[in-house]
Amino acid sequence: MPISLAAWLADYGYLALLGGTFLEGETILILAGFAAHQGHLDIGLVLLVAFVGGTAGDQFFFWFGRISGPRLLRRWPRLGAAGLRISPLLQRHDAALIFGIRFMYGLRIAGPIAMGALGVAVRRFSVFNVLGAAVWAVVIGGGGYFSGHALEALLGDMQHYEGVAAALLVGAVLAIPLWCRWKSSCAAKAPRKDAK
Repeated sequence: MPISLAAWLADYGYLALLGGTFLEGETILILAGFAAHQGHLDIGLVLLVAFVGGTAGDQFFFWFGRISGPRLLRRWPRLGAAGLRISPLLQRHDAALIFGIRFMYGLRIAGPIAMGALGVAVRRFSVFNVLGAAVWAVVIGGGGYFSGHALEALLGDMQHYEGVAAALLVGAVLAIPLWCRWKSSCAAKAPRKDAK
């Protein structure tokens, strides 16, 4: 018996959104916003869950960097050298970087870890992280919600595309960790520029 998108989202949508926004999160938040437009999720709850997941994720990775950063920097000296180069920039523009890091593709996890490792003040990070997460949830989730209006205007009745939307949502949830693992393995196999 096929599972309908509405039933799947009612059972797992907010949980999947929380997990996805704890990590990178843009794709699943856009899809959750779109699902809210279709009436499968509540847009207010989508934005709240995205805000909580985004805030908690960045705080977790910040504290991971704060606790494990010195050990990581000793283990990988190239990271330490890069940290020394960006530390003055981070000190001068920390508020903008903390606020905006979640909008920079590929830096959502690495950025807070680096900020924790480089000694950004806990309170300052927390304040600008909360502000950034609030804006990010509204902009990205709202974008998914309002793109539903545009798609509906272009495609007409979206109920015919429920199966495709379900496949995309499930595919995105499954693809994100696989893509991250593949990206990490490619980076590990890449030849080092300083190796001769």
